[in-house]
Amino acid sequence: MADLYPDRLLRRGEPAYEQARLDAVWNERKPERYPDVIVLAESEQDVVAAVRLARAEGLAVGIRSGGHSWVGNGVRDGGMLLDLSRLRDVTVDPAARTAAVGPAVKGPALLEQLAPHGLFFPTGHAPTVGIGGFILGGGYGWDSRRLGPACLSIEAVDVVLAGATLVHATDSSHPELLWAARGSGPGFFGVVTRFHLALHDLPRRILRTAHSYPMEMRDEVLAWSYDTLELLAPAVEFSAKVGFSPWLRQPTVSVTATAFCDTEEDLLAPLEDAPFRDRAIRAVVSQETDMAELYDYADRMTPAGMRWALDGIWTDEPVDKVLDAARPLFDSIPDTTSHVLWMLWGGHPERANSCWSSQAKLYLSPNAGWTDPAEDLAHEDWAHGRLADMQHLSKGLQFSDNNLADRFDHGLSPANSARLEEIRAVYDPEGRFRSFMAPRESTTAYAAAGHARTH
Repeated sequence: MADLYPDRLLRRGEPAYEQARLDAVWNERKPERYPDVIVLAESEQDVVAAVRLARAEGLAVGIRSGGHSWVGNGVRDGGMLLDLSRLRDVTVDPAARTAAVGPAVKGPALLEQLAPHGLFFPTGHAPTVGIGGFILGGGYGWDSRRLGPACLSIEAVDVVLAGATLVHATDSSHPELLWAARGSGPGFFGVVTRFHLALHDLPRRILRTAHSYPMEMRDEVLAWSYDTLELLAPAVEFSAKVGFSPWLRQPTVSVTATAFCDTEEDLLAPLEDAPFRDRAIRAVVSQETDMAELYDYADRMTPAGMRWALDGIWTDEPVDKVLDAARPLFDSIPDTTSHVLWMLWGGHPERANSCWSSQAKLYLSPNAGWTDPAEDLAHEDWAHGRLADMQHLSKGLQFSDNNLADRFDHGLSPANSARLEEIRAVYDPEGRFRSFMAPRESTTAYAAAGHARTH
């Protein structure tokens, strides 16, 4: 097997190293963690060579796919950063209704190739999200309320293991490896170079409704949305948002529903029966839309070039109990692009061949966005600290918004977490691949250290 070309292997201190390290994280907050080596893989062979090099030099390996991890999980101190951002191939088999997809492929690029064949996949909501980290962590994407988390549509993976061997893993050939790939997130113990995905029918049309209300109506609107979920078809994606709105000059509480329709029926009609509907300060009602527009809406909510801190909990406690516990979080939303998402996923049946296992009716997620580095600690404290006060309501978190290093919680059921570690011990006995971050590596720890240095 050929060695890596020199321009794909960057050691700390070399001219191109620092830019590659910064480019590995989409968030403008770049973690103060410095790998010894960065490998810019351009092929599957490069990945094999990189893992072989890591074995020879005793390096632990962190992995970057699309670079959208809010906490920069792949960028760690010491060891190797294996950057897969150039692995963007897509091959579609319309007859088999499958696609082979590189880990750095982003949602718009994938859907663009699927649409001419009448096919669809539940990609990440933001257009900048790569498929790799998104799908390994479960993958709540567009139309996932009906189609399920994206990881449940993985049919096979091509993965480089700790021994620098490349395998094609299916439910028949490597069932435990594929089980782990469906939802273990940053805890996966291999480098996926290609995902083989089962595809779905392209919706005949997409409709969108959005109502924005004054902030003083917050609890009334959120409680109504919690109860209204049961009236909506699974093809309707339903959420609310409290705080920043890119369409209005004031913070609002807004509800948004997107219907992925296979018929001419208006699946969004129940939203017009809200008892407070006439008090909306802005309304879009059953408007025809498309994926490009939906991606644009999502991009406006978390624009690039800003510093971000996210967290979240799953909960299915009674809505009054959730609202009471969340009041300090809602009442202290920073006056920036910050907001709290109230995502009504409703739950999806778990599967025995998938380790994905943390979910509930509601996903409550504070999103802090700001620009001044001096404010890092304050925004971290809001996003993570306020949520920690609600820990008693939590049934876990999403790996895609993970902040495991800052807040005790789990992204898997206890049974599946234990099984994951048993399988890791078989496939990666030396711990070649990085797993979940420790508290000393967290973004809050770095913000606190920076605050201490300047005070």
